[in-house]
Amino acid sequence: MLDINIVPFPILETERLTLRCVDLNDAVEMFEMRSNADVMKYIPVALAQQQDEAVTYIESLAKRMEDKECINWAITEKGSSKMIGTIGFYRMKLNHYRTEIGYMLHPSYHGKGYVPEAVRCLIEYGFKQLGFHSLEAIIQVENVASMRVLEKCGFVKEAHFTENEYFNGRFMDTAVYSLINR
Repeated sequence: MLDINIVPFPILETERLTLRCVDLNDAVEMFEMRSNADVMKYIPVALAQQQDEAVTYIESLAKRMEDKECINWAITEKGSSKMIGTIGFYRMKLNHYRTEIGYMLHPSYHGKGYVPEAVRCLIEYGFKQLGFHSLEAIIQVENVASMRVLEKCGFVKEAHFTENEYFNGRFMDTAVYSLINR
């Protein structure tokens, strides 16, 4: 079984981005994203209605990281502390050397290639530093943009589940993409 240690928290850098720990100073930006219907369109979670929901979510991430269930980063542009998105290993299966990757980005930063850049950074960190054998991403099949990001980063479609999730009065199909460290 993998033994993950994130103390001190790993700050990761790419050419244009810094990935750092999400903290309570990010509550405003977290609320902006989690209350935005466009951002949350493919995430089956109710839209945040009040900023204290973002605070509660950030606190839950900290607890889940302490319990080694996930690792979550704020995406920032280099030279700025403002969170423009999040990315992380959301469901770590340490006994299987596998984790689920997930991400979201504020719409005003779409189209800049930030998500693939951050995903590639997590792939390298997850495989080389943490020792994961495989990464997976579970997306709604209508989420073509996320599918393209994953394929651009080397993920392959492993499965398509028909009407396996229910949210907002409808059943949705999901697809599982994976990347194996061979």
